[in-house]
Amino acid sequence: MTATQDKRRVRIGAGAGYSGDRIEPAVELAEHGALDYLVFECLAERTIAIAQQARRRDPQLGYDPLLQARMHAVLPAAIRRGVRIISNMGAANPLAAAQKTAQIARELGVGDIKVAAVTGDDVLDVVLHGDFRFQESGEPVASYKDRIVSANAYLGASAIVDALAAGAQIVLSGRVADPSLFAAPLIHEFGWLMDDWHALGQATVVGHLLECAGQVTGGYFADPGFKDVPDLARLGFPIGEVAADGSVVITKVPHAGGRVTEATCKEQLLYEIHDPQRYLQPDVVADFTQVAVSEEAPDRVRVTGGRGTPRTGTLKVSVAYVDGFIGEGQISYGGPGAVERARLALDIVRERLALTGVQTSELRFDVIGVNALHGDTIGSQGGAPYEVRARVTGRTASAAQAVRIGNEVETLYTNGPAGGGGVTKSTREVLAVQSVLLPREHVKPTYTFVEA
Repeated sequence: MTATQDKRRVRIGAGAGYSGDRIEPAVELAEHGALDYLVFECLAERTIAIAQQARRRDPQLGYDPLLQARMHAVLPAAIRRGVRIISNMGAANPLAAAQKTAQIARELGVGDIKVAAVTGDDVLDVVLHGDFRFQESGEPVASYKDRIVSANAYLGASAIVDALAAGAQIVLSGRVADPSLFAAPLIHEFGWLMDDWHALGQATVVGHLLECAGQVTGGYFADPGFKDVPDLARLGFPIGEVAADGSVVITKVPHAGGRVTEATCKEQLLYEIHDPQRYLQPDVVADFTQVAVSEEAPDRVRVTGGRGTPRTGTLKVSVAYVDGFIGEGQISYGGPGAVERARLALDIVRERLALTGVQTSELRFDVIGVNALHGDTIGSQGGAPYEVRARVTGRTASAAQAVRIGNEVETLYTNGPAGGGGVTKSTREVLAVQSVLLPREHVKPTYTFVEA
């Protein structure tokens, strides 16, 4: 084994849980977390489709919009302290992201660093020319051909592991499964084999606990009076201290806000898990059913027991396509009779849309504060609120039709009922996502070193 593989602990910090996440907690981790790795998880199902649209407008774009701000903020501390960075901020354009990062490093004067781009997740050509059906609807992908924006396979850890073995200090990828971003440095550091299914299963547990950043340190957990969490405005992001057997202690920087408890870890462990015995990942089919969680000290929770079985022969591919347009308008009513005036406003808009022939495939009329979340049956319980907001939202085939929905809400200003104000209106293109399963042999992940 190499010197790094003899390490007793690897410390991995979570620098982001989604594309628009806060930057200061990542800087705090780079400065004070005594990290080996800092991982930024920044892709959701539709994020990469939006990035593909940006790349179409400008071939030099398509990476995460906060890439430059994050790298400017964390690179000085990370390079100074020997922290390696892994992220899927490459989104639709990992090569451009890596080139931009190398350029920023040079501008900051942190020295010549090795930046790698992981590619191979873009499988649009394969999907467009193959005979595939969507998993969700069963429809042939070919019937959506003119509307498809992107098709990206969920890569595993292998190309990241290879880049780290080649000396990469920063690795930027496109669509890589969230836990794989965290599994890769563990596989590299501990010399695990890519068919050591139990090790990879536990690595998936580690990645799943860390991937959403502030959720496991109490952010999404907090519920005043029931689950109180201190200093949420200064919420710290988590650190995983991982041993060679894959066991992990979830913790945080001591002076950071938030907290790490058995409960915060258990909530995150259950997050987005469909079948805990068969959590399908590109690297392994993870089994969470034997996972044990125990608090060993304040803000230190040990998690063990992840297991796994061999990975499947296919990879999930997210296929994004244009699915019409959404038009929306909102207006507020306050004071006595606010609910009644809001309901009248919605009735007026409903009739106006019919009179003027606006064509919609879906249409919603909500009184926010009364029925927008749970409908009239639950939402109407209790006294009438003093202020509400009326919202009309519809899906249309064209942007021009969608615009008319917001316009009709705006006309309520002068056409009644009384007391309406604060109108907003918007129109946006809808990017929908369905999935296909692609045989692994069609996906060729690789890495490339770039120059500034």
